Amino acid sequence: MIEYVEVNNLGIVQIAPLPVRLWPGKIREPVILFVAKGHEDRIGEQVYGVPDLVVEVVSAHSRETDYGERKGEYERAGIREYWIVDPDEGTISAYVLREKKYELLGRWKKGEVVRSETLDGFEVAVEDILG
Repeated sequence: MIEYVEVNNLGIVQIAPLPVRLWPGKIREPVILFVAKGHEDRIGEQVYGVPDLVVEVVSAHSRETDYGERKGEYERAGIREYWIVDPDEGTISAYVLREKKYELLGRWKKGEVVRSETLDGFEVAVEDILG
């Protein structure tokens, strides 16, 4: 994702730890975030504003949070696309914001290719992410 964004001059990709302010008093630290060109005002020295795309990796202790609480918070904050990488299930789920609600764009497994709606033309093989 980093190389794709840089080569195509689409914005900036950052990897945790990097706090993101979803709204006053609510901070999260997604594993990966993307801020589109034109939204540079969301990039802060210590805290980022709402990114355009975030990626979270599910662990045993974060499953409920990633699929529930974080998904709801990212939806409320207006993050256009949310990916959930689930190593236990061997899947990547992508949600896109439509009329202020997340809609499942797709759920992919090994042998398939994930495509982003926010990063037009970006695609990656699931096994490249899950190993």
